Amino acid sequence: MRIVDAHGHLGRWSAFAVTDGSADSLIRVMDRCQVATACVSHLLAVGPDARAGNALLLTELDLHPGRLLGYAVYNPHDPEAPARLVDLLDVPGVIGVKLHPEVHELPLDDRAYAPAFDIAAARGRLVLAHSQYASAFSDPVRFAAVAPRYPDLPVLMGHSGLWTDGFAPAAEAAARCPNLVLETCGSRMTTRHLLRLVAEAGAGRIAFGSDAVFLDLRVGFGRVLLSGLGEADLAQILHGTMDRLLKGLR
Repeated sequence: MRIVDAHGHLGRWSAFAVTDGSADSLIRVMDRCQVATACVSHLLAVGPDARAGNALLLTELDLHPGRLLGYAVYNPHDPEAPARLVDLLDVPGVIGVKLHPEVHELPLDDRAYAPAFDIAAARGRLVLAHSQYASAFSDPVRFAAVAPRYPDLPVLMGHSGLWTDGFAPAAEAAARCPNLVLETCGSRMTTRHLLRLVAEAGAGRIAFGSDAVFLDLRVGFGRVLLSGLGEADLAQILHGTMDRLLKGLR
């Protein structure tokens, strides 16, 4: 079965014990799990330096074509970010935009993020954004507020609310917004919660993500693979949803 990881990273992060954040290390684990492609952003870009981190991402995409696809991180506090994003989306292998409202301390539906959504929508790309239930910046209600503004733009809700209390609101937001796609990664996600998301949102609205190299890809993959889902739902989550989104890119 073809497997696509919708949410991964390269690099390191000060608050996590990432022993090896290299692309080579990630691909070795992908090979063990038979993951064909991982869609990644660079942690340096998510954190202190979007420009330098995005440049590192482009280098790895060039070295690993097909195995790695990229999200360019958009820093809403950088006045040059819109022009830079336009250029980044021209690079082969860059499939969309990564937003992290918690790091940027800015609500997802704030107008400062509007250029990122506008550019991604105009270019026919994806947006992956961190979500976190009960956060002032990235609660699922923020996704439900912004997604209808861009009905043709696929928006992936990273972590599906993150905390266990957030999974139901994430599913509710997806039910209201046809362009919202839930994603499975997070240390609080269990098989029980995954089965509930499938029952409430449908497998066609859920994509497998691991959050490697933050989290162990093998754990995230095993959680889905051993969940007891039927073959059709399993295939849909592990590759079908992302295959559909990637085929829709312009």
